[in-house]
Amino acid sequence: MFVAGRREMQLIDQYAIENLGLPGAVLMENAGAKVAEEVSSHFSDKKTKVIILAGAGNNGGDGFVVARRLFDMGYAPCIWVLVDPSRIKGDARIHYNVFVNRGLPIFYLEKHSIAELQNMIKQADVIVDAILGTGAKGAVREPFDQVISLINEQASEKWILSIDIPSGVNSDNGRVEGIAVKATKTITFVCPKKGFFLREGPAYVGEWKAVDISIPPLIAETLKLEMPKVITRSLAAHSLPARPQTGHKGTFGHVVVIGGSHSYIGAPIFTAKAALHSGAGLVTAAVPESVYPLTAAQLPEALFYPLASENGHFSAKAIEELALKLDEYDVAAIGPGMGRFQGGEQWLAALMDKFREQPIIIDADALTLLRDHLHLMTSYPGQVIFTPHPGEMARLLHTSIKEVETNRLEVAKSFAQEHRLYLLLKGHRSIIATPAGDLYINPYGHDALGKGGSGDVLTGLIASFLAQGAPPLEALISASFLHARTAETKTDTLSHYGVTPLDLIAGIKELLNDMVKLR
Repeated sequence: MFVAGRREMQLIDQYAIENLGLPGAVLMENAGAKVAEEVSSHFSDKKTKVIILAGAGNNGGDGFVVARRLFDMGYAPCIWVLVDPSRIKGDARIHYNVFVNRGLPIFYLEKHSIAELQNMIKQADVIVDAILGTGAKGAVREPFDQVISLINEQASEKWILSIDIPSGVNSDNGRVEGIAVKATKTITFVCPKKGFFLREGPAYVGEWKAVDISIPPLIAETLKLEMPKVITRSLAAHSLPARPQTGHKGTFGHVVVIGGSHSYIGAPIFTAKAALHSGAGLVTAAVPESVYPLTAAQLPEALFYPLASENGHFSAKAIEELALKLDEYDVAAIGPGMGRFQGGEQWLAALMDKFREQPIIIDADALTLLRDHLHLMTSYPGQVIFTPHPGEMARLLHTSIKEVETNRLEVAKSFAQEHRLYLLLKGHRSIIATPAGDLYINPYGHDALGKGGSGDVLTGLIASFLAQGAPPLEALISASFLHARTAETKTDTLSHYGVTPLDLIAGIKELLNDMVKLR
């Protein structure tokens, strides 16, 4: 499923109208019909009080179709026009005229007071936001800002349905300047919008659903549009590595986790445990010998390789010790719990020279230690995956977290292409970028993951799927989905407060069982 911005949707709509011969008014009819169906599917009682708030553009035109369709279903909705009706043009005007010509009831804000509108909003069971669509940008102006404020006052009590995108949310970047509708659900057309997943957007969209309005999604490919894709449950399931029933531990690969230090003992344990519990055949934890007794006691299912240490971190001698065994490992995860230490940059750069071609995942402080040695990524003959959170991404780019968060898609894409690596930029709505410039957005996950160790579990999942034979993109897709979706499901019993890394690992096994059935 593609993710579109303002310009992409304009081109798709234009192609459907001009090349396929689908009139805009027909597309608007289809869109409004889908929204009306959504209302009726949630509220079968025809006495449900529905208020529709319409602007002057195509979003408002959809609103007129919704109101008319609901009348035909036996409901008695009220529609408020928030602008001078002379401003309603084009396809929206066609549906406005149809509504008026049928003699259906209509309210005009210019003929009534805000207080009257507020009273009707309070009385409604369902509020339909048809004020501003994907073409809107910048701060919301009067009277829309006042109306949106009235809508949001009811956000905790009413079912608020936004058409295409919540009014006030920028469809390209999710920015909210001042105010936007806090939707319970957003019904969007053809494909989700970029703003659903960026900046403030996720806090306003609520649950979203992309519906068909007779525009073939393949138009995006016909027009050769470079659009991100959204990760779905089905895509994640089909990205899982296959497990032949005749397989053995050698079939499913050997992962080495290189990390740990005197201050971060748990991180490599979480990574190794996650890899084992998601199917890797063998996992070796290569840790400083000074912390080996503590880590080994907590992870009996793994192999261990204690390495020379100094001051609780890896010493220079550890590189030569690792070099003796690197050929035994199919995948390396470097960084969990490694910490930053004096000479660490040179240590890690020297270690990179010892690897052959196996996939390498760089995570946690290893990302910071390598930030001035990124040329090693482009020269490495194997595949490299970086998994930074926004702070680590900012350090890699020598910029601010704000700059990263403001331009997440652009930052991820350009970094992956420039350094010829796979990037998983973590955060609320993680982004996967490939060396070829492809982008994927993970629509799952929430604050339950906001806890130390959660990222180490994700690293273990990625390493596990790579070891089992998945290509990097497929490993990232399936691992990021499992990680985020498990956090969501675990909150049902453990709350948003109580999900720990070990809870994630336990839940991942349960979710994997369900996903295999979808393949």
